[in-house]
Amino acid sequence: MKETFRRKAFGAAIVLGLGLGVSTTPVLAQESTDPIKIAMFDWTSVNLNATILAQILKAKGYNVELVTSDYLSSLQTGLQTGDLTIGMEFWDTTAGEAMAAADASGKTEKLGALGPKAKEEWWYPLYMKEKCPGLPNWEALKEPACAEAFSTPETAPKGRYVGGPVTWEGFDDERVEALGLPFEVIHAGTDAAMFAELESAYQRQAPVMLWVYSPHWAPAKYKGEWVEFPEHSKACYEDPSVGINPDMAYDCGKPHGEIWKNGWAGMKDKWPVAHKIATNYSISADELNALSGQVDLDGKPIEEVAAAWIAANQAKVDAWAQ
Repeated sequence: MKETFRRKAFGAAIVLGLGLGVSTTPVLAQESTDPIKIAMFDWTSVNLNATILAQILKAKGYNVELVTSDYLSSLQTGLQTGDLTIGMEFWDTTAGEAMAAADASGKTEKLGALGPKAKEEWWYPLYMKEKCPGLPNWEALKEPACAEAFSTPETAPKGRYVGGPVTWEGFDDERVEALGLPFEVIHAGTDAAMFAELESAYQRQAPVMLWVYSPHWAPAKYKGEWVEFPEHSKACYEDPSVGINPDMAYDCGKPHGEIWKNGWAGMKDKWPVAHKIATNYSISADELNALSGQVDLDGKPIEEVAAAWIAANQAKVDAWAQ
């Protein structure tokens, strides 16, 4: 995979100077000139949304910084203290509990749904189905021949499942144990590494099972299916007696739901118009998939992709501040 924006944009906090054809106006007199700090995480779509919002706010005259952050701990620390102002994507699938705890503190607030619905689960290319014909039913993975079809020399006879970075949690190790799956979980170091492995395997028609999520360009580009695990429930994650395995929790699939914007509770008083813009901000799954592909697959700079989207949607963007 071509080098993505992450290697260009990550590291220290990035102080935005992203005009890129967007005219600036003086910051509103009643609003603070302190920097609005927008979180950058370790996947493409969230950083596209962060960059789009940053460019919009910069054009309004705000002082804006993009700050490299940890996904879940940002809800526990930065957004509660005001060291971060807003995170553009918190998925019910992985951050539901952390969001609930942060919002209960009164120090953070949900700024509305982003737009796309969140789905993430074990995923395999369609060409693997002939080697494991019981798929997408999860019980097919328990068959030794199926597990071996997904194996590598390092994991054989167990299948190999490529999970997301450990900071995403996801409870795949617990799921494998609770459901008695003959698979070994290997956590990718980064989002980019995970999808580079998918690209390589797909080109070679090699076995691969990995964590794929939507919105993302991958399920649109590649033909494949998500494994159908027992339906997720909160009780399944918390009560071992619930579900297929009476002795262990996590014996079900991953949750699904909304993708939320979440911000520091003080934002609405300190930057009221910026708060309104962030609250009204929305984008569709199809748009986000296409934009992510431009960055990850076509190698376009994230700032350029963001600016082009703003230019094409200027009327909608202007309405967000009304």
